[in-house]
Formats: sequence, structure tokens, C-alpha cells
Amino acid sequence: MEILDILPANFGYVILTYFYSWVMLTYLGVNVGRARKKYDVKYPTMYSDKDDVFNCIQRAHQNTLEVYPQWLVFQTIAALVYPTAAAVLGVIWVTSRFSYAWGYYTGNPAKRMNGVYGYIGLFGVIILSLSVALQLLGVI
Repeated sequence: MEILDILPANFGYVILTYFYSWVMLTYLGVNVGRARKKYDVKYPTMYSDKDDVFNCIQRAHQNTLEVYPQWLVFQTIAALVYPTAAAVLGVIWVTSRFSYAWGYYTGNPAKRMNGVYGYIGLFGVIILSLSVALQLLGVI
């Protein structure tokens, strides 16, 4: 039996969502690298004592990295049973991380809330993952 025989037919959409998330992480990381040069923040220093805009750019990336492993796990579990819904929710979450970052990049941390709609995607895949667990346990 091959992997293509095991995964749901629409799992390809989920894989494309993973690729989209890679593009997002790369974008955020490159922006931190550019900001390091612009604001003269040398490695291994994580944050600037002088410039809050750099700190906002760094935090946008760091916060995304803090949530990313959890999102990947729940995205994958949800996608095994609900691939199309998981892909849509994943696109919502990934897109929200751009909005979150662009708001943060203004230097006004409150504007990071432009990405708050991403909780729809995150909580959506968490709920779907819970549904998968309950189905496997025969509860539903």
C-alpha cells in the first residue's frame, strides 16, 4: 500500500497549505534579517535596547514560531479526516500571520491585533482534531 492510497484525496490541499506556511515563515525570517541590518542589531542579540520597531519585527516572527509547532500538529490531525476544512482553516491561520506581522511592523504593538482572525483557523483545527480523537475513541 502506498501513501497515496492512505491519505484522503484532498490532502493535497493541506500540503499546499504547509507550503504556504513555509513561504510565510521565510518572509517573516527575512524581514528580521533585514531589520537586524537596518537597526544594527548583531547576533546573537535577540532584542534591541534602542529600537522598539526592531523588537516588534522580531516579536512578530518569534510569536509565530512559538505557535507554529502546535498549529502543525493540529492541522495534520484535522486534515487526516477533514482535509478540505483543515486546508481552508490553515489558509486562514497562515494569512492572519501576515496581517499580524504587518500590524506589528508599524511599531505599535496594538496593531498586531489585525491578525486576530487567525484564531478562527487555529481553534478550528483544534476542534476538528478533538473530533478526530473522539471518533477514534468511539465516543462520537
